[in-house]
Amino acid sequence: MTPGRPVPPPLGKPLVVSDETGEASLPTPAPAPSKPASASGMPTLAAAYGATSAGSGLVPLTVARRAPKEDDVEIEIDFCGLCHSDVHATRGEWGEQNYPLVPGHEIVGRVRSVGSAVDDFAPGDLVGVGCLVDSCRECDSCLEGVEQYCERGNVGTYGAKDPRNGGAITQGGYSTSVVVDRRFVLRVPEGLEPAAAAPLLCAGITTYSPLRYFDVEEGDVVGVVGLGGLGHMAVKIAKAMGAQVVVFTTSEAKVEAAIELGADDVVLSKDPAAMEAANRTIDVIIDTVAAPHDLNPYLRTLRLNGALFQLGLPPTDMPPVSPGTLIRRRLSYAGSLIGGIAETQEMLDFCAEHGVVSDVEVVTARQLNEAYDRMVAGDVKYRFVLDTKTLQPASEKADV
Repeated sequence: MTPGRPVPPPLGKPLVVSDETGEASLPTPAPAPSKPASASGMPTLAAAYGATSAGSGLVPLTVARRAPKEDDVEIEIDFCGLCHSDVHATRGEWGEQNYPLVPGHEIVGRVRSVGSAVDDFAPGDLVGVGCLVDSCRECDSCLEGVEQYCERGNVGTYGAKDPRNGGAITQGGYSTSVVVDRRFVLRVPEGLEPAAAAPLLCAGITTYSPLRYFDVEEGDVVGVVGLGGLGHMAVKIAKAMGAQVVVFTTSEAKVEAAIELGADDVVLSKDPAAMEAANRTIDVIIDTVAAPHDLNPYLRTLRLNGALFQLGLPPTDMPPVSPGTLIRRRLSYAGSLIGGIAETQEMLDFCAEHGVVSDVEVVTARQLNEAYDRMVAGDVKYRFVLDTKTLQPASEKADV
């Protein structure tokens, strides 16, 4: 296995930061092409569901979407995946939020209109939007095509200040439409079922990125810790890469489910004998568990030069990792965060080629709060997806 990285796409205009004020703005734009814009040039109102406070739950809202600019793509949303991070954000569990807040960063829909400078998307195209809608576009990370690590801070699809659009707070995909800069719009292959493809924009790329970085291939052995929304995608993608997959779980009830997903073996991690038998058998571990747990037993299952990638984000500190375990086998303990735009597009094309999608349960707008409670309880196999056709009509006045 050798680390690799896809070639980034061409970058657009970077933000210019004033030395005096520290404020970010766009440089003076070049003259617009003569091609007429197909967008209406007017803001639109979109139906949505979101939170008005940390304790409000999700309620009907109306969102004002900006008028598409020359580089923008206006998207009519068909489906939006529900991510566990949406629960944390809307309930204020990750710090203060700007309310009202419309979550959702696993967006799939059709292009409604494009700006005058957009020639890579057209009305009717099936497209997606993931966790990012902008970045500074000029730091080393952005220039390398890993915008998720933007050194000035990327712009998240919801709940983020958008310096390129007057500092407005971004609002996500639990909505009937969205307007996004073309550089952060993904082309969804028509062969992918739209609802099942939506979670690929977060869960899919989050697990694909570390596997791709370590260039997992046929003959490698990949361990997956946890079999939830992230874990089941890790199993499917690693298998599609040709790897042998071993699932580690504390639940005997998940053994059969792991095998059904394609796992070659399942190890009950609470069984010391089973963990001992797995010693020195794994090349890469994808750890998706978001609760504090001891990593040392998993590290001992790694071969020489193996790596454990932490994807789950526990709310409190983890037990310490033994330096001796790392040193004696030249092991790596690493983290990984979603993927850049080029890598996300690569992932979508890979999934289309190999027939990989998420296992989903489609829910209506009125089922969103119940779905959140079920996510917290672990009662989902494996991702919820909102059908935006079930949203109420937009009102005549925007709530946000």
